[in-house]
Amino acid sequence: MAERGLAALPLPQLRAQLREARYANALLRTETEMFEKWYCKMEPSGPLLQLLTETPDAPPELTQTRGRYKSKLHGATDYFGGLTVEQKCELAERELAEMKDEIQRLKEDSEQTLQDLEAVTEEADVWWADVKKAITDFEKDIISTISSKKGSVIASEKLLRYMEEKNRQRDLLREKLRLKNYLLKGYKKKLQQQLRQGLQKEQMGETLCEVRLQQLQVRNAQYQEKIDKKNQELLQLKLTSGKTAQVLNFYKRKLQDAMEMSTSLMKDISQRKELLGKIEREAALVEEMTLQSYRRAWNQVKMSG
Repeated sequence: MAERGLAALPLPQLRAQLREARYANALLRTETEMFEKWYCKMEPSGPLLQLLTETPDAPPELTQTRGRYKSKLHGATDYFGGLTVEQKCELAERELAEMKDEIQRLKEDSEQTLQDLEAVTEEADVWWADVKKAITDFEKDIISTISSKKGSVIASEKLLRYMEEKNRQRDLLREKLRLKNYLLKGYKKKLQQQLRQGLQKEQMGETLCEVRLQQLQVRNAQYQEKIDKKNQELLQLKLTSGKTAQVLNFYKRKLQDAMEMSTSLMKDISQRKELLGKIEREAALVEEMTLQSYRRAWNQVKMSG
């Protein structure tokens, strides 16, 4: 019947229903993935998992699909009956918080990666500028001389001078890096010395902590006496609370008995009302039948007269 009904619908309406069905399926898929994700994360003793295991069996709508959807909202929510609205909201809030944290982490990582890439790009640009400058100088000083017919001896001398200059620049760079390494070692020694001084201060602080610990032990003893007194008062309050609970339970039982009696009386009144209505209907029926018999008798008298 459903297939015949769908076949009888016009094409635009079928397309509209198909769009609604796809939208509802997308919502269901997203919600199912979220529930499965949190189900896998939950511990076996978690409170939410206990609620899930204590809920009745899910309706067959969890594994079956409907042929038609009344609306996007109802079509996306009518399938789930195993979770309450509060549980779904709690899961959605947790998922939202986790997504926000993940987005923040990704943003921080992306910014750090972007900074690293910018630094690498700047370094590559500087290196490429040096390479292009070296190529330009080499072509200007060496290649142009070699290309001339009378420049073979001069080109060889320039090439040697060029190589010597490059070696000298390399030695300068090595000396610069050695000096930088020396400065970094000195900075490292300074940091280690500060760390040792911090450890010494920490040891002195431990000595002061022992004195403070003794003072705290004295205060702890004083507070312990006060706690014992409060515990005695609390025990007395618990006894009083127990008596109050007994009285409260007594009145609860009386209230329950009164409610049961009220329910019984209401049921009795309802039955009597039903019986009264039945009697009134039967009386009306008898009255109608009596009236009809009188009419027939009157008609017979008139006909006989």
